[in-house]
Amino acid sequence: MPVETGLSPSTRPGRPLLPRAVRPFTPGAGALSGRRTAVLTLLSFAVVAACGLQQWSAVLLGGFDLGIFHQGVAGYAHLGLPVSPVKSYHHEFPPEFSLLGDHFSPILAALAPLYWIWEDPRTLILGQALLLAAGVPLIRRIAVHCFTRPADGAEGAAELDLAPDPAQLRIVRLVADLAGLVYGLGWPLLAAGRGGFHEVAFAVPLILLMLERGLARRYGTAALAAALLCATKEDLGLLVGVYGLVLLWRSRPRGDRRGDRAGDRRGLAYGAGLLIGGPLASALAIVWLIPAMGGQPDYYWVYGPIGPNAGEALTNLLGDPLLLVQVATNATIKPLLVLWLFGTLLLLPLRSATTLCLLPLLAERVLSDNPNHWSIAHHYDAFLWPVLLTATLEALGHLYARGGARRRTAYGLGTATVAIALLAGLLLNGIGLLTPASWRPSASSAALVRGAAQIPDGALVEADNQVVPRLVGRTDVVLVDGVPRGRDYVLIRSDTRTFPFQTSAEQAERIDLLLAHGYRQVWAEQGVVLLHRESDEPVPGARVPGDGSTPVKEIVPSDVGHNLFKG
Repeated sequence: MPVETGLSPSTRPGRPLLPRAVRPFTPGAGALSGRRTAVLTLLSFAVVAACGLQQWSAVLLGGFDLGIFHQGVAGYAHLGLPVSPVKSYHHEFPPEFSLLGDHFSPILAALAPLYWIWEDPRTLILGQALLLAAGVPLIRRIAVHCFTRPADGAEGAAELDLAPDPAQLRIVRLVADLAGLVYGLGWPLLAAGRGGFHEVAFAVPLILLMLERGLARRYGTAALAAALLCATKEDLGLLVGVYGLVLLWRSRPRGDRRGDRAGDRRGLAYGAGLLIGGPLASALAIVWLIPAMGGQPDYYWVYGPIGPNAGEALTNLLGDPLLLVQVATNATIKPLLVLWLFGTLLLLPLRSATTLCLLPLLAERVLSDNPNHWSIAHHYDAFLWPVLLTATLEALGHLYARGGARRRTAYGLGTATVAIALLAGLLLNGIGLLTPASWRPSASSAALVRGAAQIPDGALVEADNQVVPRLVGRTDVVLVDGVPRGRDYVLIRSDTRTFPFQTSAEQAERIDLLLAHGYRQVWAEQGVVLLHRESDEPVPGARVPGDGSTPVKEIVPSDVGHNLFKG
């Protein structure tokens, strides 16, 4: 229901008129002008796209993960499965493995038409920026809902005046503008942009759509968004389930409220459906769909300190509930992550039930023993951003609705939140956009690109992670990693450590091994070496994943997980 129409759900033709005390005021087109929405949406798109293109220009985006997603979307574009040799070779998955066996994200097929226009990894960078920017109109509408109708029923709060005055319209318009600005330029979206591409591109606008339609009591569309979320990533069904619980709470009967003794029956029905359907969809994807696509249901189980699997972890936690706290605080960076997420929003999200939706995704990170999950430098915070901002707007809307001193408090907290969020986005991710040097690759990275240009189209290649996106569209490329693959060309660095090697010495050893067993150096510059296979001499330890391959997990370097702001 577009707010611009000026009609609330209760005043549309054919709908019963709600009692005055619960009938929401909708400010109409004056609060959400199309021009303001378009400007903020374009600004968000431009900045997020610039973050990704700056990383591309500086040769800082790798085969993990941009090259993987390119191969997957290209598979869809050619009407096949999303197969990625970059992923399957490195983690030793069998040949029938597709990316649907890694993360269950069939929604990525929606990007295939873009590849019919331009099949290039940069298409994903632009596509992600466009999808994330699509959240701007939604967060603006959420702001209008929150400042014209208190969320959660606003127990104890005064009802807002249904007859809008110019001053109130100005406030609503300002809040909507600032919400769109903070959303589009906040650190989570900029960090996601710097990551190239991930499933989060779809998750963010869909979460916002689900939350906004829930606030508008348009539950059918909210349920559709929830279903699409379950097709975006297998764990998002847990977020959907918790949102169902939130809907049940908000739709409950309130005997002390006029006209609300029966509660919101449609909200109760949809809430129950989401509460059951969301976790069921996650379980179905993890237990059945992912293995059917060649994956393993426990591949991403990184919760060893709690238990070797979900069943034993639950048993351990029931026997010792404090184990949860111990694991969540066993590294200093974990509580710092939680403090950053809520502290930068002045703890305002804690005043809204919507924040409960964060629990599954946040628990996945702080209970994980994979240090990559603890930093804010990656795309993981973008999954939380729609919930955090919506909960913040709801909290500020509650304070505003109470009037008097509480309204002045809402002004002060809102202003401070906007300033902190924008400053964090600028300092952590945006400042590099303004520095020309940050758009230029290092000498080693520039040499990688020149080395890649020496490789003929269609060649079988093992390449440094950071140059894989430059080769993935015109060669059959996999990552150069801890296992030789015996391919025709190997492009590798000798003196700069690169993922997934633990040290640069391992890379130098690989060069020596290949030179001793049938390879010849055909080009070298700035520590980057291009080797060509000249004979069929076997390389010790070389192997190619086959039908009996056992998938292996990543070994995280020891220097990861000690800095909140660096991956």
